[in-house]
Amino acid sequence: MLYRKINSFIELYLKSDSNKILVIDGARQVGKTYAVRYVGKKIFKNYIELNLLEDSLGPKLFENIKTVDDFYLQLSVLHGANMQQKENTLVFLDEIQSYPNLLTMLKFLKQDDKFTYIASGSLLGVTLSNTSSIPMGSIEVRRMYPLDFEEFLIANNVGSLAIGVMKKKFLAKESLDESTHNKMLDLFKKYLLVGGLPDCVQTFVNEKNIVKVRNIQNEIHEYYGMDASKYDKENKLKIKRIYDLVPSTLENKKKRIVVKDIEGKKGKRFSDYEDEFDYLISAGITLDVKVISTPVFPLIESCTKNLLKLYLNDVGLLTNILYSTNINAIMSDEKSINLGTVYESVVAQELNAHGNNLFYYDNKTKGEVDFLIDDYSSLSVVPLEIKSGKDYSVHSALNHFVEDKQYNIKKGFVLSNAREVKQEGCITYLPIYYIMFFSKDIALQ
Repeated sequence: MLYRKINSFIELYLKSDSNKILVIDGARQVGKTYAVRYVGKKIFKNYIELNLLEDSLGPKLFENIKTVDDFYLQLSVLHGANMQQKENTLVFLDEIQSYPNLLTMLKFLKQDDKFTYIASGSLLGVTLSNTSSIPMGSIEVRRMYPLDFEEFLIANNVGSLAIGVMKKKFLAKESLDESTHNKMLDLFKKYLLVGGLPDCVQTFVNEKNIVKVRNIQNEIHEYYGMDASKYDKENKLKIKRIYDLVPSTLENKKKRIVVKDIEGKKGKRFSDYEDEFDYLISAGITLDVKVISTPVFPLIESCTKNLLKLYLNDVGLLTNILYSTNINAIMSDEKSINLGTVYESVVAQELNAHGNNLFYYDNKTKGEVDFLIDDYSSLSVVPLEIKSGKDYSVHSALNHFVEDKQYNIKKGFVLSNAREVKQEGCITYLPIYYIMFFSKDIALQ
């Protein structure tokens, strides 16, 4: 069984007497159902699971539910014997986005408080935006992501004690010894190939077969692209076109979606596709990185939606598209291959999974910095430059950025394959795998 950090959060919620119903949001195939099922069965004697997507495609028992009593009646048809007391009965509403009316009803189910409830769904951001009565105040939405690098390490038998020691070294700005560094870098490169989608990770752990991993990734990538048609029939072709453009766009120098490329029409603006971008981001299948021209803490106050970068939600999907089953591009440091796009993608994935909002800096005269994050401990902006090659010490845009007095930059980081942690002015050089410790809650030194 794969270790998932969210399991402990789900367990704490289910053991608490929260006045809200927890809803696990996230893209398909990230492990939402398995996580809730694993924790729910561990805690509750009576575990009831309703797959509402299956119901919507079949008997439609819950399609026209209007009252709490209607819900209980249909629930009893399926699981009457397991409907006991709140303390020992968990009702799991899986794929709840299939019935927006049930999202609204969560408020009344909680008020009635007959059972313990938890829900999960995909495209909840999209569904909630189209729901007439949003039960805010009655639900707590928690987003789930593919396995991050730390979870991938644990899946590959790297113990929590070893990870804890590495975290201490990260905080102390210390390098790992040569052999440990080589092991971590090797696993990091394998993570670039496998990514964090649970089926892919489990297949890799069990079989070490890249062809089987790639087959799973092909299916999921195709599924993500087709999924739009179920929820946005009017704009599905434009959504799929934008999604398909992401890998090739990331190979461009600026890595930004060019609006005229979406339909091949001149005169189109970003605002013409705002709904399509929102769909891809809300669905969790892409990660958005917003542009900042004047970096002031907190960054959200000075960002715009224009000049948006999009990354795929899983780096394994990207490397599959770019390199298929040829692992040498990543594992053997092929000189002809520039892995900048791949490294930026995995950093975006890690930062996002750890609670950081994603921004980048762009200035016509000073250049572009890959990522900016908020540092809540110092109330300042922290720039990150990601390097995949041996020229990691060359970063003129970052130099200009940190030297600009008006930005009040206290620290910046360059992450690369180099082992040695070193400090030059306010810039710290770190090995790329230390990105797993860049949590929103941690005080960056």
